[in-house]
Amino acid sequence: MKCPRCESTSYRKNGRRNDKQNYLCKSCGKQFLEPVFSDSLETDLLPNNNGHTKVSTAETTELSLVKNLPEEKITEKSLGSFSLILAEQLLQTILSPGWLESAAFSRFIEKIPQKTEIKHRLETGISLLLLDAENLKLDMNSELFLASVCKYPLQFKIAFANWKNPSIGKQDIELYNRGYQLVHVPEGKDSADAKMIAFGACVLRSYPTVKEILVCSSDGILIHLCNELQNQGLIVYWVRRQGQTLHIENRNTGKLTHYSLAMATEVPSLEKVVEQIQDLIKNEQDSINTRLHRLTTIASLFQERSNINNKSHLNKPEIEEIIPIIDNSSVQSIQEENSVEISNKKTLDKLLLKIIQDIQTKSPQTKLSVSKLGSELRKITGESPNSIIKKLKLGSNFTKYLKSSPIFTLKMNGKEYEVMPQLFE
Repeated sequence: MKCPRCESTSYRKNGRRNDKQNYLCKSCGKQFLEPVFSDSLETDLLPNNNGHTKVSTAETTELSLVKNLPEEKITEKSLGSFSLILAEQLLQTILSPGWLESAAFSRFIEKIPQKTEIKHRLETGISLLLLDAENLKLDMNSELFLASVCKYPLQFKIAFANWKNPSIGKQDIELYNRGYQLVHVPEGKDSADAKMIAFGACVLRSYPTVKEILVCSSDGILIHLCNELQNQGLIVYWVRRQGQTLHIENRNTGKLTHYSLAMATEVPSLEKVVEQIQDLIKNEQDSINTRLHRLTTIASLFQERSNINNKSHLNKPEIEEIIPIIDNSSVQSIQEENSVEISNKKTLDKLLLKIIQDIQTKSPQTKLSVSKLGSELRKITGESPNSIIKKLKLGSNFTKYLKSSPIFTLKMNGKEYEVMPQLFE
């Protein structure tokens, strides 16, 4: 590398200018920057009269020939040939190993991602939050919820207030630690609102990539700022507080979103609440059905086990304990014969006698309890005995009905009543 004025190779580093190395010539005192091209390219290039445009040494001969030609002989063909040769020489130099390994090429490569990132930010956009700290206080959870409402990332947060006001407390320190830019306004009514309006009206000058703005204040005067920002093509959210609830209004679409400060969660709409209740009811129904299925399986297994035990003890003496036993065949015969719904007292008595007769026919020595009779009745009808008695208006419960009926006799056996038909006494 040589000094562009005296072509001296004696120079030293002298700071940086525009992110480029600056040099000072020791011979003539000229300051100059590091050339874009490599040393090998610089030795092959010669300055013209202005010291700006350079051509390769291979073309100096052609240049002199062109210069010496008469004006009428300089054709477009000769100029085109010269430009083509110059372009080829430049490409060969730029793509040479020396240029690809040079510091200038490295700096050029480093700038490409930066430009790509800037272009990406211009295309994607950002969100910006304006907060009247004298009117509305946002905690961390509220701020995160507001960021989730926006379509674009929340990059900048600016808070306006008279920070010398004792009522503000240490809110300035808290907001500063959370990344807010603090704008101080003098004491006075609506001073923070006026500053927000003045700042917001020209926000695109300072933040050209902004697409969405959150205007956080309950003061009605801020509606003027919201309208102005909408006119500038921005998506505007007006954030207000009513009691323990934040109301976030999308001024472009009119959509309202609510956030509970006490519960630190979004307040769902009526449609969402109904949908959640329906889901809870469905889940509870599924749970009940599952438990009923398990109980039915256990009852079936218990009945099978009871039948097995009964068969193994047929030759043993009678046991004075009440053992309610009934097999599937008897239940099936009863169901087939009494498939109609019980509509009156006569039908009920007939069904109860049929159940007692089938049980005594299958197991004569078995003593039938009231609870077991009610259980068998429930298997056939699908209703509880008490429900049937009340539906037919025959009393308050199943046991009292059997006591009052002339067809059945109840006898206390231990802690339970043993039921027998009056006809069999």
